[in-house]
Amino acid sequence: MNFIDILKGIWESSGLYILTYKEGIMIIVSFVLLYLAIVKKFEPLLLLPISFGILLANLPGAGLMAPPPEGGAWYQAGLLYLIYMGVKSSLFPCIIFMGIGAMTDFGPLLANPASLLLGAAAQLGIYVAFTLSVALGFTPPEAASIGIIGGADGPTAIFLAGKLAPHLLAPIAIAAYSYMALIPVIQPPIMRALTTKKERSVKMSQLRPVSKAEKIIFPIVVLVLCVFVLPSVAPLIGMLMLGNLFRESGVVDRLSDTAQNALINIVTIFLGLTVGATAAGEKFLKPKTLGIIALGLTAFAFSTVGGLLLGKLMYLITGGKVNPLIGSAGVSAVPMAARVSQVEGRKANPTNFLLMHAMGPNVAGVIGSAVAAGFLLLMFGK
Repeated sequence: MNFIDILKGIWESSGLYILTYKEGIMIIVSFVLLYLAIVKKFEPLLLLPISFGILLANLPGAGLMAPPPEGGAWYQAGLLYLIYMGVKSSLFPCIIFMGIGAMTDFGPLLANPASLLLGAAAQLGIYVAFTLSVALGFTPPEAASIGIIGGADGPTAIFLAGKLAPHLLAPIAIAAYSYMALIPVIQPPIMRALTTKKERSVKMSQLRPVSKAEKIIFPIVVLVLCVFVLPSVAPLIGMLMLGNLFRESGVVDRLSDTAQNALINIVTIFLGLTVGATAAGEKFLKPKTLGIIALGLTAFAFSTVGGLLLGKLMYLITGGKVNPLIGSAGVSAVPMAARVSQVEGRKANPTNFLLMHAMGPNVAGVIGSAVAAGFLLLMFGK
């Protein structure tokens, strides 16, 4: 074998030689998302592992998401494929919910129960996207899985898609987590378009103190009521309320600390990385997939609109005592959506402090999206 043949062999075995244009496009997409995560700081805890997972999955010849060979052992699969089983089995989403529960203070919701209505209104996008998806030819289970993106809750979207439309799990998960990360970009224009400066300037009165007993009883009551009505929601609501009980009971500080720090961080790395790794160019760059991405954005936008419109109604009913901006926080991206409400409120009135008021609808949205997922699973599950 001469030197030219050796060089030819090296070239033909290289990643550049087998690189497809679809893989090239997805690698560029991963670079853009990495830029947004690192430079623009758009929710880097989510966006950075997702974008790096996209990069890893589209490196030609790496095989990190390759399933085990036919007749081979499970451990012969690619590294990321093995980790992805935690996503596919719904294990990771449920553990994430436990961590969210351990980090969540339901005090603002208990102090202002009307926040539940705002959290419910902000699920509007789920049903709008469901209707549009059916009209565009998706089956009802597929449409339900696409619609849940409007809840702005990545774990819930993965949980429902894994049950109803596992073949669509990749684009649905990518859309849900990407839009969650891009809340600071997506929501503000809608908020400014639907509210006046006078409405955005409203200062809300201080919330009442909430007793420890209320905070301990709340997760137990919500779990029992939700599961009695919708047993299918037990995995998500159960883990959410277990984590919250860890936090509020005050007797298991080590468990609470682990759930809201080490455990959720580990699972977030695995979940984000493997969710991104499902976006292989050959499977991802299809008209149907791109349609799901567009429908997800529609769902997210209408959920924001639903919360804002009910917030405006409350503003009128209360004689201007409710700032409509807190309605946009009814999507369940905690605490990102509440922070956006706070930022927009401060822009209109520098003395405004809406964060705690917005946290009420925000945590209500977590419960609302999980209940919506349970309802859709009951309606369209096998």
